[in-house]
Amino acid sequence: MPEAPDHASKKTPAPAGARAPGDTGDTSNGGEDAPPSGPAKKSPLPVVLGIVAAVFFVSSVVFWSRVGARDVTIEQNKNRAAQLQDGAVLLQAQLDETKASLLRTQTLTGEAKADSVRNKTDLEAAKATAADTQILLDKARLISADFQQQMEVAKVASLKRQGEVEVARAETAVAQTQLAKAKTDLAQLEAKFAESEKTGADLKAKLAKAEKDLAALPKPPAKK
Repeated sequence: MPEAPDHASKKTPAPAGARAPGDTGDTSNGGEDAPPSGPAKKSPLPVVLGIVAAVFFVSSVVFWSRVGARDVTIEQNKNRAAQLQDGAVLLQAQLDETKASLLRTQTLTGEAKADSVRNKTDLEAAKATAADTQILLDKARLISADFQQQMEVAKVASLKRQGEVEVARAETAVAQTQLAKAKTDLAQLEAKFAESEKTGADLKAKLAKAEKDLAALPKPPAKK
């Protein structure tokens, strides 16, 4: 704050006919008072005091205005500092979240790398298995081709045997027909034999009866 001008320190010229401080009143004419030369002037002290008061008032207004502006500036600085602090807290939180996200990303990246290594290992194993399977498949194809060839040979033999079987079946049918006829003839013969036995039995019975009847007849007298 600018200092108020010290008007009170300035000396005002003494009016004419007034005594200076420390003046004993002695003059060169033997100590007699000098006659007044004119009318008495008013003291400038009230004017000086008014000026000093006005300057003080203006200085006070300026001072308090500056103080108010300073308080406003301080409050604004406080608000700005609070905002900066809140921003710093938010940035710290975002930084922590970013660090956590980065850590999660690194973890996921590590897991992805591990999965990639495992997948690569599984792929190599699958390739090796596929190679072994291809070898087995080639062997199976050779075996299948050989078996197919054997099947063709067996088919030809089967067709040949089928012809023989057909002939055998025809011969078997003829034999079965002959067997059936033989069975029929045998049945007829058995029936005839049974009838013959029955006839023979009847004849035996009749013969026995005839012999019995013959034995029962009286004998003729003997000739003399």
